[in-house]
Amino acid sequence: MARQMQAAVYDEFGGPEKIQIRTLDVPEIKEGEVLLRIQAAGVNPVDNAVREGYLKNFLQHTFPIIPGWDVAGIVEERGFSARRFAVGDEVYAYARRPVVQNGTFAEYIVIPESYLAKRPENIGWEEAAGIPLVGLTAYHSLYEAGNLQAGQTVLILGASGGVGSLGIQLANLKGARVLAVASEKNHAFMRELGAEATIDYRQPDLAAAIKRIAPDGIDLIFDCAAGETLMQALPSLKPNGKLVSILHQGEGLDPTIDFKYVFVEPNSTQLEHLRELANTGRLKVHVSAKYALADTAEALRQIQTKHTTGKIIVVM
Repeated sequence: MARQMQAAVYDEFGGPEKIQIRTLDVPEIKEGEVLLRIQAAGVNPVDNAVREGYLKNFLQHTFPIIPGWDVAGIVEERGFSARRFAVGDEVYAYARRPVVQNGTFAEYIVIPESYLAKRPENIGWEEAAGIPLVGLTAYHSLYEAGNLQAGQTVLILGASGGVGSLGIQLANLKGARVLAVASEKNHAFMRELGAEATIDYRQPDLAAAIKRIAPDGIDLIFDCAAGETLMQALPSLKPNGKLVSILHQGEGLDPTIDFKYVFVEPNSTQLEHLRELANTGRLKVHVSAKYALADTAEALRQIQTKHTTGKIIVVM
């Protein structure tokens, strides 16, 4: 008889009410894969976007779907040729597969070993589970797509959320000047992370506020907010500046803007670097709320408010 597990699942696209907690068979381990006993899983806005069907034409999917792409857990079994990690090793991963089906809001997941890195040992399970998706997204957006250099000025929109909060720290570590945009209640939090200046996105003239702080213009806009906030901030970009967004795909933008859209893929090498930063205290994860697996729908409702500071975690 197949091993079974509890998992949050949905059988059709829709709101958080589609989530059910059910008993399912643990997926079969194939060559190059490992079975993880999940300890914690990060919740991200993209989990709602996938569940509501907004990405159904972009990502292949098979129902029933277990949501969740962030994971920290313990290696429990190994498939043929999966020998990088031993049984009992504590690891973490960004678990997005080419087909959306078996996610991390469950007691177990089967995942390619190549996705895994050892988890940061000097932080808790919940903090470790909060790193992969947002950490890799910020890392790729700033260091690769944005080619951020020491001494440059970066403007981070939506800087108090999961991606933005790690983005502040990674930009700071690079030696960049960081301007952070979010609601005023999060300004102290963003300054603690390393933002030199903070700006309220709701003020009537965002471009003017940015110009007062950076009169020479912005070298890189890292957009984690999109919408009107992005449109108001764009005039502050230098003529040779770069725009990197995790939400806007470029429709309607001035074609002369050096623009890149980022939808990050698993990368265990970069996770190892993020592990080193977290272990040495140079990268911190703020966990604002923890939910039991049974309360997954409520965790997804909370992230849908778009007013989350740092990370929300589902704990097994």
